[in-house]
Amino acid sequence: MQEATTAGPGVAGPGVAGPGVAGPGVAGPGEDDRATGYRRRLLDGLAACIARDGYRATTVADVVAHARTSRRTFYQHFPDKEACFAALLADTTANMVRRISAAVDPTAPWDAQVRQAVEAWIGCVEAAPALVVSWIRDVPALGPAARRLQHDAMEAFIAMVQELSGTERWRDLGVEPVSRELAVMLLGGLRELSATTTESGRRMREVADVAVRASTALLGPRPR
Repeated sequence: MQEATTAGPGVAGPGVAGPGVAGPGVAGPGEDDRATGYRRRLLDGLAACIARDGYRATTVADVVAHARTSRRTFYQHFPDKEACFAALLADTTANMVRRISAAVDPTAPWDAQVRQAVEAWIGCVEAAPALVVSWIRDVPALGPAARRLQHDAMEAFIAMVQELSGTERWRDLGVEPVSRELAVMLLGGLRELSATTTESGRRMREVADVAVRASTALLGPRPR
């Protein structure tokens, strides 16, 4: 099967090294570029298959067909479907953290910053709703590697929340820094709201106001 060289549409931004297995030897620049292109196409292919059929119903054959590549190329990059899924979710998490962080203006009032962050989260979910639901629902049932990825993703989001709320504007409120436990409650609520809203066929925009109000109440100054 001859492999096309046109990359498919990106879903999750620049690639983050995943658990792929490359062949022996040191590749030259051209080979590195081709390998990166194939890897990106495989990740995009898996994302498209999840959007169409769900993760559990997707096979490696589905992924390579959508990516217009071969099973041999797939196994040069990933040992199995779960490893490809883990790499896709790592990319997606990194992209979400970048987008949300970039959306927040640290000079804006604190409650405006909360709204900016929540609306950026919602934008990420609406860009790939099936993938986000799969991340929330399917990963816990997978193996140890996927569960480690879920842990790492939560740690990345916790660090993002603590960094965004650690600015001078937030310190002026006189509130304590956002604790790990508070960040977990915030993120857990947003994750479950994202999953249940999407599964019910609704758009996240429909629950944006309640998500902002709940996040503001959770993160804001405590009543005296």
